[in-house]
Amino acid sequence: MSGVISPVIGITCPARPTKWANWELDAVVLPTTYHKMVIECGGIPLLIPPGCSSDVIDRIDGLLISGGPDINAKLYGEINGPYTNEIYPEQDASEIELIKSAIAKDIPLLCICRGFQLLCVINGGKLHQHLPETEGYVNHGGWNGEVTEHGVEILEGTKLWEIMGPHATANSTHHQGVSDPGELSVSAYSSHDNLIEAVEIKSLKFCIGVQWHPERIDHVSLYLAFIKSARG
Repeated sequence: MSGVISPVIGITCPARPTKWANWELDAVVLPTTYHKMVIECGGIPLLIPPGCSSDVIDRIDGLLISGGPDINAKLYGEINGPYTNEIYPEQDASEIELIKSAIAKDIPLLCICRGFQLLCVINGGKLHQHLPETEGYVNHGGWNGEVTEHGVEILEGTKLWEIMGPHATANSTHHQGVSDPGELSVSAYSSHDNLIEAVEIKSLKFCIGVQWHPERIDHVSLYLAFIKSARG
């Protein structure tokens, strides 16, 4: 990558009670797949913990909202159901402000899994709180530690189609899903049950959210396009 500017990519990450040497401490944690993919595609990763000021937007070239726990259903006007039992309001609030700032300033934005769901909620969308008990999606895919794969149909004319083409294989590691994308444009559906799998804001330089984890299934093209946009 000699002579090429490496953009700084902010990656949101949660703080959780974690085993640290001989202590139990709150620690900022994130699967290594995120920062390794950013580095592989030419970016410099910068971890952004909950509570960090959204002013960090002015110091990064792109923002990646990572996956994680459930979103508080109150944010989309519902009561948390029995399976929405791990929520972190500070993380919700922090990431909402970061996403809003990135959109307002047209900073390249890639939202993964929980991040994709939060992007939809911010823009007036809603979620299915538990797919295994939602009609039409009972057999959508793996969750609670299980990982499965399924096909995704990408809509022609979208930025995601330009990057990945008409079809992709996605991984499923989630029990919630987007029921309503709000004001966002849908760019992909799952092949087997038509669950919304991706959205975008077409008027922005780069704003894409996907339900799956591209960094775990080697969808390098999506990260390369994101890093290229951040570099520009």
